Amino acid sequence: MASRRELKKNVNYIAGELFAECVVCSLLIPGTDKQKADDVMAKILKMQDEFISRISHTEPGNVKGFYKKFRSDFNSNVVEIIDEIEKLNK
Repeated sequence: MASRRELKKNVNYIAGELFAECVVCSLLIPGTDKQKADDVMAKILKMQDEFISRISHTEPGNVKGFYKKFRSDFNSNVVEIIDEIEKLNK
């Protein structure tokens, strides 16, 4: 299992990449809804804060289950945000 520090770095990296993708869509792709892009960027920042906080407060009795649920929740949130970014310019 990766250390908490590495896990936090990975969460920050993925959130940063999603945020950058959203900024690129907002600024460089014509026809992109700016308000929706701003909402998606706010959602990315909230997701990042939530998951960093969850890493810092691990359940003491069920560590393996905690990280399994963490990973599945994080992956589902990332997929949801990617879908929202794809829909920005439609």
